[in-house]
Amino acid sequence: MLGTQVASAVDIRAARPDDDEERVRLFLGSLSRATLTNRFFVGLGRPSASLVRAMVARDDRRDALLALHGDSVIGHAMSHLADGACGVEAEIGVVVDDRWQNLGVGSRLVRTLLRRASVRGAVVVGMDVMTENRRVLAMVRRAWPSATIDTQGTSVEIKARLAFAEQGSVGSPLTM
Repeated sequence: MLGTQVASAVDIRAARPDDDEERVRLFLGSLSRATLTNRFFVGLGRPSASLVRAMVARDDRRDALLALHGDSVIGHAMSHLADGACGVEAEIGVVVDDRWQNLGVGSRLVRTLLRRASVRGAVVVGMDVMTENRRVLAMVRRAWPSATIDTQGTSVEIKARLAFAEQGSVGSPLTM
């Protein structure tokens, strides 16, 4: 029941560079140090204008999505497409407000982001995760059991075939 309530209370949409910078800046300022470290690998102070602009930028290689509850950003996801050894790779990053974690918001952002990346030709998804981010690593193992996981010091590099990563997802991508 709670998952259904959360799903209906959260909207996922593409970031709008001209309209969303202030919302994203406020969102970043509300995150705990642990959440900021898990996403950016460092605790941020006041987010720079260039970071906020990068987080809402969208073009032929970059995509950015927001999860909103009312007018407030509660989650952010972004991808960058690049040519890789196995075809086009979508490198992704996701962060969800501490109060909204473990309610499916991050999963919805990832599924939507991967559908959109697939439309743009991505065949592989990649992400870097802190080794102590056990929640995300457990999700990766459940969702993508055949993913390659390469530990490099305090971070883990994950790669998975997008066709497998998208298995079971439904719906069409949001309007590009």
